[in-house]
Amino acid sequence: MFENFFVDDATIARHREGPLLDERLRYLLHCTSVGATLHTQRNRARALLRVANMLTAHDHGSVAAERLHELLAKCKPQFASHTAANLINIARPWLKFIDWWDQPVPPIAFAEPLDRFVAWMRDERGLTACTVEQWRYRTANFLRWCEQSGLDLATLEPRDIDLYFVTYGAQRWSRISAGHIARMLRVFFKHAAETGACSTRLASSILSHRRYRDETLPYALGWNDVQRLIATTSGESELDVRDRAILLLLAVYGLRRGEVCALRLEDIDCAHGQLRIWRLKRRQPQLYPLVESVGQALTAYIDTVRPSVPHVEVFVGTQAPRAAISPAGIYSVVNRRLRRLGVQAAHLGPHSLRHACASKLLADGLTLKEIGDHLGHRSAASTSIYAKVDMVGLRQIGEFDLGDLQ
Repeated sequence: MFENFFVDDATIARHREGPLLDERLRYLLHCTSVGATLHTQRNRARALLRVANMLTAHDHGSVAAERLHELLAKCKPQFASHTAANLINIARPWLKFIDWWDQPVPPIAFAEPLDRFVAWMRDERGLTACTVEQWRYRTANFLRWCEQSGLDLATLEPRDIDLYFVTYGAQRWSRISAGHIARMLRVFFKHAAETGACSTRLASSILSHRRYRDETLPYALGWNDVQRLIATTSGESELDVRDRAILLLLAVYGLRRGEVCALRLEDIDCAHGQLRIWRLKRRQPQLYPLVESVGQALTAYIDTVRPSVPHVEVFVGTQAPRAAISPAGIYSVVNRRLRRLGVQAAHLGPHSLRHACASKLLADGLTLKEIGDHLGHRSAASTSIYAKVDMVGLRQIGEFDLGDLQ
């Protein structure tokens, strides 16, 4: 292993003879397997040897953050401040990897009711993993606020929930977000009341504002902006080639970002010109013809720049560790490039491309049923929002001759 990083025999021998050889080698092999570069691995090996030499026999098996800082402080004259920080940044994940990192996990407020709620959403309601995680996160935020405010879930009153919206949410949530959180808390309190964790009257006490189905316009980008966005990926770097394939999937097929993340290598059938998408809301696959431009972009990414990693997902990160790209990573791909273009819109994320796709299909004359099928909607009501931006159709209605009815 060390021969891959160093050429000097004395340096190689020093790394081999240093303490915690097995622990260092296992971590270096792991980092290599997830795509770490030679330069990064060489620096990592040096840092690990330094840290291993500082650890005493008493530290083996358990190293707290305070202890790591203490060891570096003793050696501070030898290291510049940025060097010490680099050693910490390398040592921490190494110690976590070999299960030596001693970091107490802060207790979760009212963990038992939260765990029961999560299990109920997952096992009984059958909600998607994305929805379960989102609701768990928002519920945990509320329970943490209760604990910090000295409130007990068992004795919680409706006025305490009102206070949460006024003090915590006023500066954080939009009107629509507040409505979502109100509905989520109603579900949580109804479930918690059934298990005896809180009062049975809390759920019914939460009132949310009335929201009309068509009160807002979809936040679609103009198709010219979509074309400009895709044009930013004309380079040949790994980042550009990958992002081009991602943007085309979002714009041409109107995929959700989670559906792009979930796309697997086996879902692309270039021989038969088919693309299989796992629809998150429908919870079933959907077959599409593989559009030529999208097929070319996917082939260019997979065959030329995609790193050799043991992941079945198509898209992976461009930096080590080379893990499958996350929904947050898809958001960053779109948001970063739109901001560089100076595009002004209410939302600059992947969903704006989904809306742009729908608006383009509507302008091209497809029916709402056809658009809904293309987007993987479960009901026609989800697609009807796009009728509000069919300005051509609205103008035609306005030009109708009503004759004697006027």
